Amino acid sequence: MLKIRLSRIGKKGHPSYRIVVADAAAPRDGAYLEWIGNYDPLVDPPAITLKSDRALHWLNLGAQPSDPVQRILEKNGVARGQALPVVTEPAVAVAANGSAEEPAAEASEDS
Repeated sequence: MLKIRLSRIGKKGHPSYRIVVADAAAPRDGAYLEWIGNYDPLVDPPAITLKSDRALHWLNLGAQPSDPVQRILEKNGVARGQALPVVTEPAVAVAANGSAEEPAAEASEDS
C-alpha cells in the first residue's frame, strides 16, 4: 500500500518536511518513491509547495494520504475524487485530400 506522508528534514528544533509518496512499511524518513512537495511549519503562514498534478496522479493510483497531508491537499484544492486533467494535442486543420494544413500566416506581401 502506498502512502502520501511527511518526511522530516531540517535541524533539531527547526523542522521542515518533504511531502513524499512512500510504501506504508517504509520508515518515516526512509526510502520514498517520489518527492511531491515541501512543508515548512515555522513561517507564518506555513509555507507549502506542492506538485498538484503528481499528487492527483498518486491519489488516482490508490495512494492514501496521512491526516496532515490530507489537510494540506484540501488547503491547496486537490480533492480525492478529482480526475486528472486531460491534455489534448493542438488542433491541426485537415484538408479534404487528407493532408494537414498549417494555419495561414497573416503576413501582408505588399513589400
